[in-house]
Amino acid sequence: MSGHDSKYFSTTKKGEIPELKDELNSQYKDKRKDAVKKVIAAMTVGKDVSSLFTDVVNCMQTENLELKKLVYLYLINYAKSQPDLAILAVNTFVKDSQDPNPLIRALAVRTMGCIRVDKITEYLCDPLQKCLKDDDPYVRKTASICVAKLYDINAELVEDRGFLDTLKDLISDNNPMVVANAVAALAEIQENSTRPIFEITSNTLAKLLTALNECTEWGQVFILDALSKYKAADAREAENIVERVTPRLQHANCAVVLSAVKMILLQMELITSTDVVRNLCKKMAPPLVTLLSAEPEIQYVALRNINLIVQRRPTILAHEIKVFFCKYNDPIYVKMEKLEIMIKLASDRNIDQVLLEFKEYATEVDVDFVRKAVRAIGRCAIKLERAAERCISVLLELIKIKVNYVVQEAIIVIKDIFRRYPNTYESIIATLCESLDTLDEPEAKASMIWIIGEYAERIDNADELLESFLESFPEEPASVQLQLLTATVKLFLKKPTEGPQQMIQVVLNNATVETDNPDLRDRAYIYWRLLSTDPEAAKDVVLAEKPVISDDSNQIDSTLLDELLANIATLSSVYHKPPEAFVSRVKTAIQRPDDEEYPDGSETGYSETSSHAAESSGPAPTSSGTSPYAPTKQPGQAAGVAAPAAQMPDLLGDLIGLDNSLVPVDQPATPTGPPLPVLLPASSGEGLQISAQLTRRDGQIFYSMLFENNTQMALDGFMIQFNKNTFGLAAAGPLQVPQIQPGTSARTLLPMVLSQNVSPGPPSSVLQVAVKNNQQRVWYFNDKVSLLALLSEDGRMERADFLEKWKSLPDSNEVTKDLPGVVVNSVEATLDRLAASNMFFIAKRRHANQEVLYLSAKTSWGIPLLIELTAIVGIPGIKCAIKIPNLELAPLFFEATEAVLKG
Repeated sequence: MSGHDSKYFSTTKKGEIPELKDELNSQYKDKRKDAVKKVIAAMTVGKDVSSLFTDVVNCMQTENLELKKLVYLYLINYAKSQPDLAILAVNTFVKDSQDPNPLIRALAVRTMGCIRVDKITEYLCDPLQKCLKDDDPYVRKTASICVAKLYDINAELVEDRGFLDTLKDLISDNNPMVVANAVAALAEIQENSTRPIFEITSNTLAKLLTALNECTEWGQVFILDALSKYKAADAREAENIVERVTPRLQHANCAVVLSAVKMILLQMELITSTDVVRNLCKKMAPPLVTLLSAEPEIQYVALRNINLIVQRRPTILAHEIKVFFCKYNDPIYVKMEKLEIMIKLASDRNIDQVLLEFKEYATEVDVDFVRKAVRAIGRCAIKLERAAERCISVLLELIKIKVNYVVQEAIIVIKDIFRRYPNTYESIIATLCESLDTLDEPEAKASMIWIIGEYAERIDNADELLESFLESFPEEPASVQLQLLTATVKLFLKKPTEGPQQMIQVVLNNATVETDNPDLRDRAYIYWRLLSTDPEAAKDVVLAEKPVISDDSNQIDSTLLDELLANIATLSSVYHKPPEAFVSRVKTAIQRPDDEEYPDGSETGYSETSSHAAESSGPAPTSSGTSPYAPTKQPGQAAGVAAPAAQMPDLLGDLIGLDNSLVPVDQPATPTGPPLPVLLPASSGEGLQISAQLTRRDGQIFYSMLFENNTQMALDGFMIQFNKNTFGLAAAGPLQVPQIQPGTSARTLLPMVLSQNVSPGPPSSVLQVAVKNNQQRVWYFNDKVSLLALLSEDGRMERADFLEKWKSLPDSNEVTKDLPGVVVNSVEATLDRLAASNMFFIAKRRHANQEVLYLSAKTSWGIPLLIELTAIVGIPGIKCAIKIPNLELAPLFFEATEAVLKG
């Protein structure tokens, strides 16, 4: 490794960055503009072009508006990582903020507001002050929004410089768009502040209502949202406000319509005149109906909002139920939402129409939709006592068509109808018993068993019917076992003959000795003790009169409904959750010492992130194209949707229990390293969340996994299968996960083996995984293999061996890559970090002011990796070279090395 190594640093080709640098410094304007466009294009696709910062900033000195916009776009993106260089652009910003062209003045202020660097904010204040009082309304409206951005960065500065007072003055501006932007900025600032900042007075109210008629559609949305927070002094003022806002209901923009509806609904709470309220309800119906003729996505948002509106004011759409009838080409999510609203609007007057529709839907091809339609018939029966008999007739007709899933869903809802109207419709039990053999779903079985137990005295062969279920008692899900236990006890108490006596012995024995389920075992012991000590007390407990269930169609709590109605036309009204349930917001109080410093990344202001994203950092899951459980994928089958497995997967060997701990979700076990990336989020896994990562411990590869159960049922019987992959990674034994109760989690370490199921073709770091359990379908997700988990502990080489191996490999086996984002602050610390990842130090030398490090590593299947790292201590950028027999591994190596060095 002598002076001949310099050849690796010299090349005749300049590379993309040097070529762009030359073009950016060209004397020709067109060439400079094209170069900036290329830089923006590279930045857009994720390439690091931060090294061109100075050259791009030099292009700011131009009269060309298009070029200036491109440079500003680049600045916004990279100023955070290059704050010291961003200061170079300040003079141009200040100069542009005084340009004769209002477009350039506005552009300068907008860009300075977007650059979230503390050092620049102090230079922004003076230009912003001028632009807020600019003659041109376009500049004023842009400056208004900039104040909100500045408040986000430095709230105290905004207060001290009087920007809030200036913003409030702009509400009286003669240009409606300036008024709208001032309102938007003040509303944003108010949401992020702990004290009242923007309060609408009667004087402000008049100005906002005047501006409402003249500003653009989004300006109208800002003003309407602000007005919705105003509480009228009395009914008369509320009527006047509503009268001024009502014309917005005719607007073509859906957001304006929904914001106007929200505003009117909130003011209606204060209006005492029933005639006025009735007229307003009539006026709101047509615009809401019109929203349902838009494209499906807008229909869905409108339907979610209408769902809330009809819970508070059902009279608005009471006569419009036909518009919610499902069309054949409606997407499933629209159909489901229409069903919900039809249940809420169902009344004695329109129930015949509604039942005809539901009966039609129950013969559709979409199974989920059919189930929902059958359940809707049951919910209507529970809601409307007079219509219950007609609903039951329809359900019986559907049972007669003998479609399995229709029959099962019908039995589930009939059980609820029996609970709602006891001793009224029991004559239909004989018809239900005819379908006993076809039941295979846990909920349907549990419902049928409940009916048999509850009405055992009216069913002659109740003991025989229950006995047919008892044969498979140990294999049944927990919900069915619990119902079987209770139903058998009821049967014994109602008919204490020899048959039920034998059955009760078998059931109690199964439920206490043969089961691991604590709920089932505890209930069985209670029944056993009750029956053995005081049968009469057992009768009082088990056969007690049950409370009548009620209609659940208006299931949202009234306090929550008030909050959701105040958030109509926002995500909150689509999710049907209050904003704080899915958005975390940090409100900033601005009282603080003047000399307090804030570390980078925690500037004043607020952060707004999805709570799910905050809880779990990891790559979004992508569906596996090839299913390990279903080797051949049927044409047209959606990726990631589980096809029924033809047979159980053949998993190998036994696995010793490693780190299987059951912990509550809200108190996770202390992780031994960084948190595992989420590969199957709860939203995709119907409540099951799986986090996993390949890891290496004591020379063995493990798959570290965390299962979090956010469902309402216990999950057990977990199995895992890995698809064929580049490294042949496979499980060394079955997945050992205990039963996970709702709201808890379980961790496990699954030992892995290599070269078991190798896939042909070019190498890929993708690892396709399938996980199943006894309660859910098969879940597919993708993981990414890190080479770090595959480097063995015996990768250290002697110097002589390293030199000999380096010379024996041809130059064509060497690959080089620059890692611009990596900084070596200490050679020793860097070497320690690499050694911890099984990359071992061989030698080092100095070349000019550069440190050159040589390291060795070895994969678990024996391929040596010869590594050369060149860096200047304290300066960003490392040149990484690798000599390797198999060049296809190089990209994976560079990715792993960069991850370690960024550490």
